[in-house]
Amino acid sequence: MITELKAELLDLAISIAKEAGELLSARPDFFDLETKSSAIDFATQMDQASEKLIVSKILESRPDDGIIGEEGSNIPSQSGITWVIDPLDGTVNYFYGIAGWNVSIAVKDSDGVQVGVVYAPSINSIWSATRDGGATCNGKKINCNDPVELNRALIGTGFSYDVGDREEQARIVSKLLLEIRDLRRIGAGAADLCLVAMGRLDAFYEKGLNEWDLAAGGLVATEAGALVTGRNGGVPGKEMVIAAGPYLHARLVLEIG
Repeated sequence: MITELKAELLDLAISIAKEAGELLSARPDFFDLETKSSAIDFATQMDQASEKLIVSKILESRPDDGIIGEEGSNIPSQSGITWVIDPLDGTVNYFYGIAGWNVSIAVKDSDGVQVGVVYAPSINSIWSATRDGGATCNGKKINCNDPVELNRALIGTGFSYDVGDREEQARIVSKLLLEIRDLRRIGAGAADLCLVAMGRLDAFYEKGLNEWDLAAGGLVATEAGALVTGRNGGVPGKEMVIAAGPYLHARLVLEIG
C-alpha cells in the first residue's frame, strides 16, 4: 500500500528526474574524440549541472530533507528523510552517445529505501517503485523472470574502473560464459537493475557499486520480485551485488562466490 507521503515523494522524484533528463538530453549529437579532454569536461560539467538541478528542486520542496549525491552534495537530514541521487549514471555511455545512461533518484528513511526512480531518456523508460507498493516501467507493472535455469539465463554485469579489480572479474566472466545463455554489458548499473526488474535481463551482478548506483534500481528490482544481495547472500554494499529472481539468485551466489 502506498502511503500519502510515499506517493508525494514518488511524484516529486519522477518530476525532478524528468527535468534532469531533459537537461542532460541537450547533449551534442557528436563529440570529436580527438579532443577527448574537452568532451570529457563537458560530460563532467553536465553531471554536476544535473546534480545541482536535482538538489535545488528537492530543497525547494523539502528543505529539511538530507542529500547524498555522487558529485558530493551531502546534506544531513533534519526530517529523517534522505535523498540518494546519481545525477548521471552511465557517464561513459553518455560521453560516447550510447543508450542506457540515466538519472537515478531514491528516497530513504531509517527503515531503508522507500522510493526509487530511474529515468533513461535515451530509451524512453522511467522505472519507479515504492516499498511494498510494487514496481513499474512507464506506468505499467513489471516483474522479474523466475524461475530461470542458469543455462538459459541472460546476465548483465559491469566492470570496475580499477584495473586491479578486473582480474577477478575476468575469472568470473570466463566461468559463467561456459554455463549461461549469454552476457550483456549495458554500462549503467541502475538501468541493469531495472532491466532485471522487467525481465529484459534474467540477472545482474557487479562489484563495487556505491549507494547511489544501487538505491533506486535496487528497490525497483526488489519490488519486481528479485532478490538483491551482496556476495554470498549478504547485505549489498562494497561487495559483489547479485540481483535475480529467487531461483536463479541462489545458483548465482554459488557460482560467483
